[in-house]
Amino acid sequence: MTLLVAYASKRGSTKEVAEALVERLRRDGQEAEVRSAADVDDLAPYEGVVLGGSFYVGRWHDDAVGFLTRHWRELSKRPVWAFGLGPKTSEEDDLAAARSQLEKVLRKMAQVEARSVAVFGGVINPSKLRFPMNRMPASDARDWEAIRSWADEIAAA
Repeated sequence: MTLLVAYASKRGSTKEVAEALVERLRRDGQEAEVRSAADVDDLAPYEGVVLGGSFYVGRWHDDAVGFLTRHWRELSKRPVWAFGLGPKTSEEDDLAAARSQLEKVLRKMAQVEARSVAVFGGVINPSKLRFPMNRMPASDARDWEAIRSWADEIAAA
């Protein structure tokens, strides 16, 4: 199966997760390609899609939502996996709240049913943020082992 891993990222951390997923999928024997969700016009070359987007102020990245809007017909005919990146921590409560937000977005797209939904902690890099967000402490809550494990689950499916 040829998989597309499409990402929607504002400052690059979601792109890094998408690249790590592709690396792991390839290691697991899958054909996979990573692309920005905003740049994907055609899903014909892909038999499955992994779509990821960052969360900002409780909303999934507009490019991820736009991808669903543009491609819902094609996605309804393929296996789809979805992930979100963005809680400040990888604490269970933070991840559960973000998962709920992501599942709500996916439910709005009634024809698209994800085989699996994952949420990973996000990154705060104050040097890339505007006031007052640039006053937040730096953090990276991505759990790389959980990310690799999720890629293994996708490859096994």
